[in-house]
Amino acid sequence: MASDAASATLTPETVPLGDGPPTREEMLVYYPAKFTWKQLKTFVNSGDLGLLKRDRKLQKRYDTWAQGIKAKYGSMANYLLNYRLQWGQHDSISILRSSLDTAPPHIVNGSATPAVTAPPDEPLDPKEAKKLPPLPPDAPPYFRSDMSPELLSITMNDWPYSVPPEVEHSLIWSRVPILPPDLPPPSESTISARLHQDGLWGFTGNESPPPSPSTLPESLGALSEWGITMEKLVRSPRGTDEEEREVRKYGEEIEKFVKRRWDPREWETAWFVNPPRLQSVPELTHIHVFARRKTPMEIARAEINPQI
Repeated sequence: MASDAASATLTPETVPLGDGPPTREEMLVYYPAKFTWKQLKTFVNSGDLGLLKRDRKLQKRYDTWAQGIKAKYGSMANYLLNYRLQWGQHDSISILRSSLDTAPPHIVNGSATPAVTAPPDEPLDPKEAKKLPPLPPDAPPYFRSDMSPELLSITMNDWPYSVPPEVEHSLIWSRVPILPPDLPPPSESTISARLHQDGLWGFTGNESPPPSPSTLPESLGALSEWGITMEKLVRSPRGTDEEEREVRKYGEEIEKFVKRRWDPREWETAWFVNPPRLQSVPELTHIHVFARRKTPMEIARAEINPQI
């Protein structure tokens, strides 16, 4: 993470504006966070994951970049399968680095940058339709916290949502479905209908319960430029206690995985799986994780209270 002193020296004069995936410096200078960490958690827990947004200027830049990617690779899924995703390997492509990267840094233009393996070569035929690699015989039918790393590609989001500088936006791409394939159709199951419309979400490492959906009106002002109002929300009404428990069960394996990667003693996270209506690449299942490294004081409290 950049220090406050380093961030203070970043200006439009010292940070060039590109047109591809943004650097951390570009995010700080040209696309400063629109949402606080509390507001992000409020939006995740609101029941409508559509409230989570990119900076509108960054979204415009993404849309232009995506047109070029689709022209070159044929589709966004093809780009991901032919080039971007590295199953079972360290992410060597992302410009935005995670503080979980433990490789010793090397010096680039006088700055220390985490060392990474060389990115893959460009495919000979970028538009060649490529499918997911065949699953091994022991692959689970859907996402499990203990499944083989070769079934996953964990990356930083190259085009992050409008998160504060201290929050990392990661993606967990999976070669197996997130939800059980034998889940009943939404027309036959209240639980399926909720998962199909609302998606899944959860929190780890939090010292107190996440913001209640009832507090959403207090944060809607941050979404004013998107014209969001309470009347425009797309979310299911709260179900019975039993229904709420059933919905949460479908996120238990995700939560276990998130806790193992982002130690709750050191990290606070909000994770979510977008419903089909919000998925930009529906062919490839993935989980979003907003992760904030805790302060030394928070870590000390977590050591005293290991239940966090």
